[in-house]
Amino acid sequence: MTTAARRTVPNGSQNAFVANLQKQIPNLIPPLVALAILLVLWQLLSSSGITKLPGPLSLITEQRTRELLLYPFLDRGGLDKGLFWQTLASLQRVAIGYTAAAIVGIGMGILVGTTPIMDKALDPIFQFLRMVAPLAWVPIALAALQKNEPAALFVIFVTAVWPILINTTVGVKQIPQDYNNVAKVLQLSKQEYFFNILIPSALPYIFTGLRIAIGLAWLAIIAAEIVMSGIVGIGFFIWDAYQNNYVSDIILALVYIGAVGLILDKGMAYVQTLIVPGESK
Repeated sequence: MTTAARRTVPNGSQNAFVANLQKQIPNLIPPLVALAILLVLWQLLSSSGITKLPGPLSLITEQRTRELLLYPFLDRGGLDKGLFWQTLASLQRVAIGYTAAAIVGIGMGILVGTTPIMDKALDPIFQFLRMVAPLAWVPIALAALQKNEPAALFVIFVTAVWPILINTTVGVKQIPQDYNNVAKVLQLSKQEYFFNILIPSALPYIFTGLRIAIGLAWLAIIAAEIVMSGIVGIGFFIWDAYQNNYVSDIILALVYIGAVGLILDKGMAYVQTLIVPGESK
């Protein structure tokens, strides 16, 4: 490769990046302007005394909140940890509970979707159980498991499993009859039918359930940690801050919760574009 060619490649990549960034600017400006207006109004309402809620500037002016903002990796031991560690502890619980929910939900969804008698028998039970609010499971989980950690994992599992299970079941039922006819004509084995027809056809529905479930799992662990005591997590951090009247700390924690929730949702959507055929990015 010549010197001129070597110079052209990085310049071309850089120009493509700049061009892509310029295309995204029109999409970024409206939400940024709306956010700025919201923050200004919030600060004005707080400064005027109309609301007792601290304004966004309190994240900087309050010494304790400023330390949490600037030192998220702080760890003094026990429950006294920075927001990074609090959030990471909650995410670890979500990862365990959500993974279990995905395995059970997809497996049961395929079984129920391909077995009409089981669908008739179990669908009313599933629909009944999915209506129970996540917080309602907390005392049941604590009474049954006697410890906060497994109880929190159970609450995540029981909250996330239903959208995965139900969407998988619907996806399996929606396989076009033409596909089933082709499978019969070609005399596909159960294994070939499973991997070549059932899974590809149901994948969009499965990922819809997974995407809904990841958001519910994140909401559930926050609520569960608020109710449970003595465990590191962003939910318990919020409750402890409320007990000590650190309202600015709560606002900062809410920013973390919203940001992590958005990242989880967009991450699952991105994985879907990689795996599901025909999904646009």
